[in-house]
Parts: sequence; structure tokens; C-alpha cells
Amino acid sequence: MNTLFDQFAEAHSQKNGYKLAQTLSPVAPPDDPHRLMAVWRSTNSHSVKGDIKHFVKSSTSHRRKMSHDETTGWVEVYTSYWKAIAEILAGESGKSTWTKVYEAWKELTSVLIRGYNSHGFEAWTIPSLYMVGKYLRLFAIKSDEERQAKTFDTGPGASLISDDFDPETDKQLQLRDCEGHLKRIFSLCLNDRAPLEESRKWGIYFVINLLFKTYFKLNSASLSRTILKTLAVYNDKGDMPPLGMFPKSQRVTFKFYEGVLLFLEENYNKAESHLNEAWQLCHKDALRQSERILTYLIPCRLLTSHVLPTKALLENYPRLQELFLPLASCIKSGNLQAFDKALQDGEAEFVKRRIYLTLERGRDIALRNLLRKVFIAGGFDEPKEGETTPVRRTRIPVAEFQAAVSMGSGHMVDPDEVECMLANMIYKVS
Repeated sequence: MNTLFDQFAEAHSQKNGYKLAQTLSPVAPPDDPHRLMAVWRSTNSHSVKGDIKHFVKSSTSHRRKMSHDETTGWVEVYTSYWKAIAEILAGESGKSTWTKVYEAWKELTSVLIRGYNSHGFEAWTIPSLYMVGKYLRLFAIKSDEERQAKTFDTGPGASLISDDFDPETDKQLQLRDCEGHLKRIFSLCLNDRAPLEESRKWGIYFVINLLFKTYFKLNSASLSRTILKTLAVYNDKGDMPPLGMFPKSQRVTFKFYEGVLLFLEENYNKAESHLNEAWQLCHKDALRQSERILTYLIPCRLLTSHVLPTKALLENYPRLQELFLPLASCIKSGNLQAFDKALQDGEAEFVKRRIYLTLERGRDIALRNLLRKVFIAGGFDEPKEGETTPVRRTRIPVAEFQAAVSMGSGHMVDPDEVECMLANMIYKVS
């Protein structure tokens, strides 16, 4: 425990929030893989609070002084942290559950929030909120997965219970509970009235991004719109630091989710703008994040600009190559039958990523390219008397378009249906 509180004292004296946050990590650092076990073994449940108070006071006595109130707050935080570690280690040995880990970590979250409200924790410590918020969400997901994996009782009384049990409601019980605590952190940061240079508002985008991830996991993406509306009110009042002053990683994630929300609302032009900004800001080596951005940016550009992804663009993304290159090839060639097959082959993944309906509209672009080929293949009319330059034929029989569409679709298409296709295409481009 000496090492832990030496790190705490060093972070506190330097006002280094990220160093401080590492002392609250539920994962041991690579250079000290047994740290959690060492911290847990250094005391017991009867004397933990007194021992931690001693370590906090002794480690900070020759460094930057803390007030009595702040000291009390941090003692409570690390006492809750020790209890959470106990559950994590018990879980590793099969003596605890993820639900108990989540409950212990939730208590740590509440105690840390109370530290800001009641014990005067300063704004530079907000990375501690990042740490507990991040793992609160992860432990909630683990708890829900664990509960779903358990088999229910199939004894005689099971039917009496099942009538009152809604598995869909219970499916993400802990994550829904977690969302409420993340909103507490959001309010804690948003409502800070301190001057901006020492305000907790600097933690707002990290917390918003956690809420976005939670809402999408809960399949309640529309709830993110409420967060954005609240944020817009504060931005309009000039009561929020500009987005450009926040860490680039937070800006990338925020712009990505904002773009995806607009994408799901079928506002493709604005979605493309936000996703493109996220793409430009994203680090070139952050391939996983880049892949997520391209997953939505590619369908956006397909609809707004009729731009298809190239092999060069997707060179580092084999999964995206598998999903998008067959579609791009079919659209470019106007092969309707192959397009339908490629869309069907990737249907499960497209639906999962919520891009199926958008990509389905790519069939219109494939049809346009096919009709354009018919027009080009029509050749030229004979030059009129006195003219030497041939004029491209502008009157093309419907039968020629019918033949092309029938070949491209793999089945005979009625002339009336082809005429309808042509009329729709003329309407869309006019």
C-alpha cells in the first residue's frame, strides 16, 4: 500500500489528474502485475479505513498539504476502492460475481462523486471520474452478460415465476442502472460554476462519450439527442469551453457518435460532415476507430456524392473490404443481380451496424449506371444535312433498356416496370 499512496501523493503534489486516476485502476499495471493483491493484503476489513487514513496523511505530509475535509474525502474513496478490489480478486478465484463487483464499483463511484460535492475535490482530479465511469460501464456489461449466461430454474415452481418475469427488461438491468450514475457524473461536470480554467466542465466530453456508448449498447441511441440539446444550451450561452480545446481523442469519439446519430436520422449531408471531421482528426494508427468511422462515412458518401470506396482506401481494413468492395464493384458495373447477392451476403453485418437500408439505396446508383451504359451504347445518329459532327442518339427504345435491366437483374422485367424505373430516375436527377 506504500507504493499506491506514494503515487497518490506524487500525483497530488504535481496536480496530475491522470497519474491520480491510475491509482484507482481496477487493473494492475504491466510493470506491477501483483499490485491489486498487494494492496488488498496490506490491511483487512476491520482496520482498512484507519490504515488508509494513516497512509494518506503520512504520504502527503512532506508534499502539498491537503485540508482535513479533502483528506477525509480521499480516505473514503480509497476505502471503497479497497472493497472493490476485494470483490475483483474474489471474482478471479471464483468466489464472487460480476454483479458484486459492479455493486462495489458503483459504491466507489458514488463516494467519488460525493468527494466533489462535499469534500472540495479540485477540478484537476476529474480523470479519476473518467477511470471509475469507464469501468462502471464495463462491469455493468459483464454483470448483465453473466446473468444472461446463467440457466434459469426449470423445477415445478419455475412456471409460476416466469409469468412475472420479463427477460427483455432484465437483459441489461445493470447497464441501465449504470446510465443513471453516468448522468450524475455528467451533471456534476455540467453544473460546476467555477471559472472555466478551474472548472469540472473540462470533463464533460469524456462523460458524454461514455453516455453515447451506453445508449447505443442499450439500443436507445435517440436518448443521446437529449444530451446534445442540453450541451447546445450551454454552448449557446458561452458557458462551455470550445470543443477544439478538448483532447483530440475525445473530439474524435464525440464527432463520430454525433455523425452516427445524424446518419440514423437520415440526415446524410450533416452526418457526412461530422464523420469526415472525425476521420480527419483520427490518428493514422488508430485503425479500430478509423474502421468504425468508415463504416458510416462510406454509405454517407455513396448517397450524397455517389463516391465509391477504393481498394487503396480500405487497404488496412480487411473486414471493410469484405463488406464494401463487392457492393462497390456491382454499383460501378451496374450489375443489379450481383448487387442484390452482395447485399444479401452481408445482410447480417449490415443490419447489425444499422447501415443495411442506406446501402440498399445504392441499387438506384447501380441502376443509373446500367441505364447510362445503354445510353452510351446507343451510339450516334447520322449527321444532319450540312453538318459533319455526329449527334449522340437521344431517342432510345424502352425495349433496349428492358433488355439491359432484365440481363442485369437475372430475370425478365415487364416493359411497364422499366418505364416506371426510367421515370423515377429522371425525377431523381431533375
